[in-house]
Amino acid sequence: MNKHPRHFFLVSALAMALATSSLGVLADTASAEVNNARHETRILTTYELNPYLRAHDLNVTVVDGKATLSGNVAEEVNKALAKEIALGVEGVRSVENNIVVDEDYQPAKPGAERGFGERIDDASITAAVKAKLLWSKNAEGLATEVETRNSRVTLRGTANSAVDSELAERLAENTRNVLSVDNQLKIEPTKNRSEGAAPAKSNDKSSMTEAGESISDAWVTAKVKSTLLYSSNVSGTDIEVSTDKGVVSLKGNVSDGSEHALAIELAKNVRGVTSVQATELTYQ
Repeated sequence: MNKHPRHFFLVSALAMALATSSLGVLADTASAEVNNARHETRILTTYELNPYLRAHDLNVTVVDGKATLSGNVAEEVNKALAKEIALGVEGVRSVENNIVVDEDYQPAKPGAERGFGERIDDASITAAVKAKLLWSKNAEGLATEVETRNSRVTLRGTANSAVDSELAERLAENTRNVLSVDNQLKIEPTKNRSEGAAPAKSNDKSSMTEAGESISDAWVTAKVKSTLLYSSNVSGTDIEVSTDKGVVSLKGNVSDGSEHALAIELAKNVRGVTSVQATELTYQ
């Protein structure tokens, strides 16, 4: 018979309490490490997506909500930007910015293999160009492949005419962040279109009216807005767009006559637009 049952139970209870406490400490430690790693990943991912920081050699460590930044940049503005990005991450309460500003520092040059940020940029450009071509009145005659690498767009496929090909090239060129366009579209009349492709453009007014009536004013407004936002050399955020029975009205401010003309041209090119009113689109 056990002579010290009370002592045994006390020791057992103490051992269980210590074990439970240790497990709790381990769990809290693991949770803190996961949160720290999550914050570090978010900051570094944002740096990689930012065109002003992605080429710099930056390091981040986060402990209990405090981020410590290190590395090298060429300008003070980049150091400040890195800090603001880190502070913008939820859960980061303070930043110790140890990044060194070195005017002689040379960021790494892009290699043959694109980084994560470059691939995201290229994918965004490709999506924007494809959307603008799809919404275009001239898209019916296009069978276009769009490829972007290092912000340089290549167009492949076919177009009904040289005019359609030039328009596709111009739409791509006027897309934000595009550096150049290599237009490899081949001119092929609609008679060579494969079965099931979109019908050729028609000069028949009744068929054009029927096609226009199938497109709502809301759809037209949304696509005109998006086209302006995707396009460079035009302040899409400063232009209000409304549509009434296919007539698009543009309202707002632009910097000069060139931007004014481009905004009208882009709006006119969207499928379903019958005309564009720009009397309230002003510049000085």
